[in-house]
Amino acid sequence: MSETRPTKAAPDASRRSERSRRAIFDAALALVSETGYAKTTIEGIAARAGVGKQTIYRWWPSKAAVLLDAFLDLAARANEALGGDADSEIPDTGDLAADLKYVLRATVDEMTDPAFDGPTRALAAEGIVDPELGARFTEALLEPQLQYYVRRIEAAQAKGDIDPGVDPRVAVELLVGPLHHRWIHRTLPLTHAYADTLVDLALRGLAPRS
Repeated sequence: MSETRPTKAAPDASRRSERSRRAIFDAALALVSETGYAKTTIEGIAARAGVGKQTIYRWWPSKAAVLLDAFLDLAARANEALGGDADSEIPDTGDLAADLKYVLRATVDEMTDPAFDGPTRALAAEGIVDPELGARFTEALLEPQLQYYVRRIEAAQAKGDIDPGVDPRVAVELLVGPLHHRWIHRTLPLTHAYADTLVDLALRGLAPRS
């Protein structure tokens, strides 16, 4: 009587695809950080990831699109590692200044982290010449983050901590605009002390009028 051998399971295509995507993301982020966006190529990403370049072109139309998805994935993983929730709001402890300083300090930490700095600068620059990529970057990453601030400002207005006549979006720009200006132009170092100063000055101007 012949022995029946167990049937070998077929390879899981979805798991293989996920491993390939992860390798491509890691390769894209690493190359941009090491060599800069201009010198990063689809061929280089493919070689670093150990996949064929046609695999990349099957999923993305350009290196900018690869980098955007890689960066969004990086941000999601970083949030998960910190025990965060992608839908979490800015804390409302009852102390508006403390809550905003907490968030702006975290933003400074992210903007000065080499893992985020290179890819973010590359995407910001490419988004200027590629409106479609810029719109997707804004829609997928920047706008949701700004809306957290808007809702926190609106809650502060409801409590009487901020002038009710202030446009919440303009109030948000008073906080994050100077931070991004200093970051993108590298005028002076980004520090927690600078973030705290922005909050103090902005809230002074946003206070309810007597």
